[in-house]
Amino acid sequence: MRTLIVEDDFTSRFLLQSFLAPYGECHSALNGREAVDAFRLAKENGARFDLICMDIMMPEMDGQEALGHIRALEESDGTPPGAGVKIIMVTAVPDMKVMAASFKLGCDAYLRKPVDTGELMRYLKSFGLVS
Repeated sequence: MRTLIVEDDFTSRFLLQSFLAPYGECHSALNGREAVDAFRLAKENGARFDLICMDIMMPEMDGQEALGHIRALEESDGTPPGAGVKIIMVTAVPDMKVMAASFKLGCDAYLRKPVDTGELMRYLKSFGLVS
């Protein structure tokens, strides 16, 4: 499993990476702009990501804007809705409007910080990324 962790907070990024590293290759980005660039480069090089865990509140470009750009890139190359990279939005802000907007933009799941690794594992299994 190739994972991109998009998180501006070192501790949150480190914890996600520590949990996900045993399941495959982990890359990181510090904001949404870096995430979109990393996604685009991976796609161009034939090394697509299977999973993106993305914070919502970040500098330069927030997670929701990056989510929209990533889904637009998938749409432009003919990837059907639901068949692209699995994207889990991660946030410390329990705002129902933000959660609803994330799903409308195409996220596959939503986790609150601190991340419950049991819940994360249930998502990974439901996506078929781990057994």
